[in-house]
Amino acid sequence: MAHYGEGQSITWLEGKWQAGNVPFLGTMDHAPWLGSLVFDGARAFEGVMPDLDLHCQRVVASARAMGLEPPVTAAEIEAILREGVAQFAPGTELYLRPMIWAAGGGVDPDPASTRFAAVVYHSLLPRPEAGGAITVSPFRRPSPEYAITGAKAAGHYPNSGRAVREAKGRGFDNAVMLDPLGHVAELATSNIWMVKDGIAMTPVPNGCFLNGITRQRVIALLRGAGQLVEEKTLRWADFLAADEIFTTGNFAKVTPITRIEQRHLQPGPVYARARQLYWDYAHGRFGM
Repeated sequence: MAHYGEGQSITWLEGKWQAGNVPFLGTMDHAPWLGSLVFDGARAFEGVMPDLDLHCQRVVASARAMGLEPPVTAAEIEAILREGVAQFAPGTELYLRPMIWAAGGGVDPDPASTRFAAVVYHSLLPRPEAGGAITVSPFRRPSPEYAITGAKAAGHYPNSGRAVREAKGRGFDNAVMLDPLGHVAELATSNIWMVKDGIAMTPVPNGCFLNGITRQRVIALLRGAGQLVEEKTLRWADFLAADEIFTTGNFAKVTPITRIEQRHLQPGPVYARARQLYWDYAHGRFGM
């Protein structure tokens, strides 16, 4: 099989793989007009695809939360993505993005018009040594009364985008977003963790942010290794006083925060343990 090269992408649409950025929406489709598109992200790297099944299950659940009726099952999506990954050279760092949306309907999408596509493309994993600088955002995550927060929906991302843009304008890489009550929810693009006095802490899911798949995996791995982990309500002041801060998410997996406001941090031992445990899990070096 001829492999696709670095920087290339392939798209699954209408039952076949096609090279490149394939057009798939019309001007009358519901998704670009009224925002019904949901997606998920998974990763292939170093010959592994950790928790691919869970990402495929979540995109189906997101679609149903939006009132759509997925035309494919999670198992079928997983098989399609694995087939796509096999068209790249072994070990290539890839992003896998299944998408589901409505083609028809009014304000309420027509479930019978639901469609599916997937993209697999070259995307390097961010290197942990780069670290990251964070600030607190003036923009907040919505509660379930304001938005369909249980879905990984494209419509949520303009809010994340403006938070990142505002933070970068002040010299930071990312922004911590609070929930409507002023508690820390997550970063604009990933879940957030802090460590204080040897205890790993991360905001308890309250419906205002996705309980990330990588987040859940790291919680289980750390607890399984004897690390005390608390899911709890956290304030911005807690993070300002933290001994360590790190993030979990599909795009970058487990990465350290090396500056919060003007305070510099070093990647700490709990972060290092979390990252190593995740890499060991991803490569099947122990059962889970």
